[in-house]
Amino acid sequence: MASIMFQGTASNVGKSVLCTGICRVLYEDGYSVIPFKSQNMSLDTYFDKNGKAMGIGQALQAEACGLEPMAYMNPILLKPCGNHVSEVLLLGDLVSKMSSEEYREYKHSLVFELERIYEEVKKDFDIVVLEGAGSPAEININSLDLSNMEMAKISESPVILIADIDRGGVFASIVGTLQLL
Repeated sequence: MASIMFQGTASNVGKSVLCTGICRVLYEDGYSVIPFKSQNMSLDTYFDKNGKAMGIGQALQAEACGLEPMAYMNPILLKPCGNHVSEVLLLGDLVSKMSSEEYREYKHSLVFELERIYEEVKKDFDIVVLEGAGSPAEININSLDLSNMEMAKISESPVILIADIDRGGVFASIVGTLQLL
């Protein structure tokens, strides 16, 4: 089993589209491939065949892999409610509504869950394509960023950094991200 992780210099730099394309190319080359995004913050929700919620990006990536989308491909989904409160879903089921402070404490317990879920996911596939969220260099959350470097450690994945040249300042974004890491 092999894995590769794509992280970005920011949100909306093309990680989801790139991961979807990579999933499709690998699938068409004959590999059994699965997408995985440990934590996603989105209101764009897809419900799998069991009625479990997941990010729509990972549902599209699953289809690119020729797979039925399943919530374990995006085990943690945060659905913002406003005023620094989000619904926290684990494996597609609502855990609770939490403030950002409450979630900061709760997410320590999710490391074990991610390790367990990832171990199960990787068993049946040649390649896992992992997608990060936002930027791995967000110093306000780097003590435990389940979306990026923590998941790269769990999966023992090499990381490719994605940047969007159309935004301007692409080289500063890349160098700044690397320096902060």
